[in-house]
Amino acid sequence: MNSNKFCLFLLVTCIFFCVESLYSQEGSAVAITRDLVRPPHLKKGDTIMILSPAGRIKDKKSVDAGIDLANHWGLVVFFGNHLMAQDHTFAGTDEQRRDDLQKALDNPSIKAIWAARGGYGAIRIVDQLNFDQFLEHPKWVIGYSDITVLHNKIHELGYQTIHGQMPLTLDLEDPIQKESIVTLHKALFGKNLKYKIDSSAHNREGEATGQLVGGNLSIVYSMLQSETSLNMDGKILFIEDVGEALYHIDRMMISLKRANYFEGCKGLIVGDFRLKKNEGNSFGKTLEEIMLEAVEGYDFPVVFNFPAGHIEDNRALILGDYIDMKVNQRKTKISFR
Repeated sequence: MNSNKFCLFLLVTCIFFCVESLYSQEGSAVAITRDLVRPPHLKKGDTIMILSPAGRIKDKKSVDAGIDLANHWGLVVFFGNHLMAQDHTFAGTDEQRRDDLQKALDNPSIKAIWAARGGYGAIRIVDQLNFDQFLEHPKWVIGYSDITVLHNKIHELGYQTIHGQMPLTLDLEDPIQKESIVTLHKALFGKNLKYKIDSSAHNREGEATGQLVGGNLSIVYSMLQSETSLNMDGKILFIEDVGEALYHIDRMMISLKRANYFEGCKGLIVGDFRLKKNEGNSFGKTLEEIMLEAVEGYDFPVVFNFPAGHIEDNRALILGDYIDMKVNQRKTKISFR
């Protein structure tokens, strides 16, 4: 074999092994963590759109607090054409909700899409959305609960979003909501975002760095084995939920584990879980025990009682951004890059 052929042989061999290393033993591709694009930060004079891709809005007063807050920040507010539409539990038909969201995604002058509320319905329309114009002119998508569907879809496309307070749940006179409002402003306007909270006795100590992803546990669970189920390699998972029984939380967490959802995960942040009303502990395990049992065997830090979820003090999180997470007996520190 002459030297040229030998060099070619070495090159082909190197390429083969590089490609081979991207695959697991089962033959499925292992995701390589990539930086997600951060949409442009907002500034005074920017235009945002309030719409509801899921649950219905009873009346316009329900979003007045959101309008007032956006105007206070110097933003111009537009509304989805079908914001007030009703189709049983939904904010209009699937077609109406999809039309509002599609127009907001396509309009380059809209710098942020603010979901008025969660509920249920985004998963019914997400696969019919076209994101071509969004990729050309990315914008912030803000919300929580059912909006987790959109967070995951947009992360799959390579862009960051914001898990934060929504107009329906805003109360500008409530002092408990002050921090959630301040942190939402920081996330949207490009200010430094970091948290320092008291540690729970149930925390698992350690340090980690990774991309923050997640949202509502029920929604994360519902998207398993779909295009919007994220590969957790190099990720830190945030979860929260409301109105669920302990046995159902256990079912969801064990299902995630059985699906190898925690493989490659770098950390777990557990937000607020408001249990089903009149929920006793007949199941025999606490929320913390359920979570720790589900991630048993994985060596990453776990944080409980993070102030985010279906609560008044719903702190903003930039999903898709890298965070540094330090957990010890006294404090938990989370810093966004």
